[in-house]
Amino acid sequence: MRVMVIVKANKSSESGKLPTESDLTTMMKYNEELVKAGILLAGEGLHPSMKGKRVLFGQGKPTVVDGPFTETKELVAGFWLWQVKSMDEAVEWLKRMPQSNDEHGICNVEIRPVFEAEDFGENLTPETRAKEEELRRLSGEAKR
Repeated sequence: MRVMVIVKANKSSESGKLPTESDLTTMMKYNEELVKAGILLAGEGLHPSMKGKRVLFGQGKPTVVDGPFTETKELVAGFWLWQVKSMDEAVEWLKRMPQSNDEHGICNVEIRPVFEAEDFGENLTPETRAKEEELRRLSGEAKR
């Protein structure tokens, strides 16, 4: 199963404070363990919301709102995409995640399963499934 591991923002990440050299080195070692175990599919950190935009839909024309955004606990600071056998395995790997010594480094992390084609049952027609597979193939080629 694939899961998205969502690292929530905190005061430090939203202030734009960069991780220390030690924090980066420790996180790189953790990421290397994930790669060696065949778990890590993708992962990135995100700039603070002050550099972002939101696009609001549902009231006719989309509306663009510039960051920063106020609810820090609702913001995402980074993510991983993992391939694991179960949610329990994901939790066990996440418990090994390095923790920062930053005074504002309290970090909440959420793990959520990624939808797979079989999750949609009959609603995913053979034609739509074929199109999805083609898009994934093309997307994978574009990254090379």
